Amino acid sequence: MNNESDKFSLKRDLGFFPALSTVMGLVIGGGVFFKISSVTAATGSASLTIFVWILAGFITINAGLTVAELASALPVAGGIYKYIEYIYGKVPAFLLAWAQSVIYYPAGISALSIIFATQVLNLCNLPQTWQIPIAISLAIFLYLVNLLGAKVGGRIQSIALIAKLIPIIVIIVVGIFTPSAHPVSLFPITSGSHPDFWSSMGGGLLATMFAFDGWMNVGNLAGEMKKPEKDLAKSIIVGLFFITAIYVLISFVFIKELPFHLIPGNQNAASEAAIKIFGDIGGKIVTIGILVSVFGSVNGYTMTGPRVSYVLGVDDEIVFSKFFAKLTKNTRVPANAGFIQTIIAIVMIFMGSFDYLTDMLVFVMWIFSIMMFIGVFILRRNEPELERPYKISFYPIPPLVALLGGSYIIISTLFRQPGLAFMGIGITLLGLPVYYIHYLNKKRNKNNI
Repeated sequence: MNNESDKFSLKRDLGFFPALSTVMGLVIGGGVFFKISSVTAATGSASLTIFVWILAGFITINAGLTVAELASALPVAGGIYKYIEYIYGKVPAFLLAWAQSVIYYPAGISALSIIFATQVLNLCNLPQTWQIPIAISLAIFLYLVNLLGAKVGGRIQSIALIAKLIPIIVIIVVGIFTPSAHPVSLFPITSGSHPDFWSSMGGGLLATMFAFDGWMNVGNLAGEMKKPEKDLAKSIIVGLFFITAIYVLISFVFIKELPFHLIPGNQNAASEAAIKIFGDIGGKIVTIGILVSVFGSVNGYTMTGPRVSYVLGVDDEIVFSKFFAKLTKNTRVPANAGFIQTIIAIVMIFMGSFDYLTDMLVFVMWIFSIMMFIGVFILRRNEPELERPYKISFYPIPPLVALLGGSYIIISTLFRQPGLAFMGIGITLLGLPVYYIHYLNKKRNKNNI
């Protein structure tokens, strides 16, 4: 492990405040504007809606702290793929990369492209028939833009980061002080007309987790911080605490401005709340800011996703490895990997809704998250002498909280949305024959030499 650590060693120059801003930049995305419709649909009440946002933040903070120990103990390029490989072996690691390549990134692109198109229709009063063409056009456009190089994609991300913070801040600051026609009752915490409280809470948690997407990458900061043992936990706790507060407040404003029964299933709830707060013109300006935010989120998935299958190609871990490992001549971008990702995303645009796709990607990735939480216990037991620049305080409480929270999300989804759950598991397991076919071909070719 030492040789690999030296090979991929990172410059340790991040202090607390740069790390804090990175945490918030990694996690805050377009999901906060649109998951309110599915969260309220699952929970059935304002009180449970607010509670699941708080609970999701608490689980995510503990999950981030847990993965941070793995990141500091295994500071190698590749992130969670390398953590899973180191602890469990090549096959589970390949299944993670496969799930990221065929579910996580394409589903993220397609889901957010759908929501982008929905908002364009609403903003411009276009007919519903334009939704799929606009969504597909966005996915293709951003694929082509990213062929120009990582620098261009990075500039889009920088602009989008500012754009997504402006509507969030404006909606919260103005919305909190706007007189409410719809009083919000936070207690008692109930599931409204829904008969099963625990199922409603599980469905709400699954929906909120898309807005926290990105927390898994927070632990990667460990290798770049000056004093990870001092500042990493603080930056994760403070950063995710502020993000949770932002999500709770903006959800409170949406519920406060709109009649609760009009929010479930309404993907235009954010723009409608903005219009109520700022009037028609102001509301449309805020909606444009939301659109830029979503545009940036789609670009983020488009830019980072191809790197996963590209690495599999470079390491000769997947069929057609040379195809996936190919880079563009001048900009050095994995164009073929991005092309396949875009094709899968377009297929998903035809097949699924925003909520179905985002719930599936969250469900699948939380299966691997649970493996990482368990991995902390395995490494503590099997490799107690392993150097850990950051160790979890109050161990084993944070990994246990993360493990219990993640298990609850997985189990409640299996009962509440079995079709979605088994679809996600089935697509992930399809990676097994892909892996072994390629493995046997490599073995056969090696024997023939």
